[in-house]
Amino acid sequence: EEDSTNSFICLLKKMKEVRLMEKVVEEKEEAFMERMEALAEQWRDLHARRAQLKAHVVRSGSTVKENERLRTQALKKAKEEKEQNTKKESELLGAKRELEALTKQHQKLSKKLQKYSLFKSYLENVVENSQFRDIEDVISFYKALVRTRKDVVQSQWGHGQLTEQAALLLQQLRADREAEMLQCRNDLVQLKESLEQAQSAILQWEGRWAELQDRAARKATELKSLNMAIHSLFQ
Repeated sequence: EEDSTNSFICLLKKMKEVRLMEKVVEEKEEAFMERMEALAEQWRDLHARRAQLKAHVVRSGSTVKENERLRTQALKKAKEEKEQNTKKESELLGAKRELEALTKQHQKLSKKLQKYSLFKSYLENVVENSQFRDIEDVISFYKALVRTRKDVVQSQWGHGQLTEQAALLLQQLRADREAEMLQCRNDLVQLKESLEQAQSAILQWEGRWAELQDRAARKATELKSLNMAIHSLFQ
């Protein structure tokens, strides 16, 4: 559908170019006809002037000198008119060549127009069977859809970028949390080891404390016995 619409847009452009070329061809043809008419009128004037000049020479019975002067003027004027006619013929030849080139281009554009006429018929059927008012409305709607699709693609790309960034950030946070948890586990293991060492030391000190209490009790008993013995001796 996108290729078809692009082809139809090219068709509209080509149709516009064909109309412009037809207008240019018509203008060239009109200018060519006007030039031909002007050239024919000049040739008629030239023949009329020559006829008038000959009649004047015959009627006036001028002298040989006057005739020579008139002849010289006539030749000069005829030469100038011949140069002008040559120039005009050259211009006409150039216009004819330009007209032939425009005609060939017109034929070429006409062939392209026939080639793309299928798309025009298709879009006309679309207009008839839809809510669109004309083909230009269809093209405008298509362009709006293309712009919307472009905006959606850009939005999706931006969303994808944000999602990717969020995933990278979440991955980084997870890595940081795992590192913190690993550090906490290591610290917990060290604390457990320290606790076990402390408990072992407490058990050792408790054992030593029991021994010291036992020794103290024995010493107290021995001291009491010595006191009693000494008291008995004094008695």
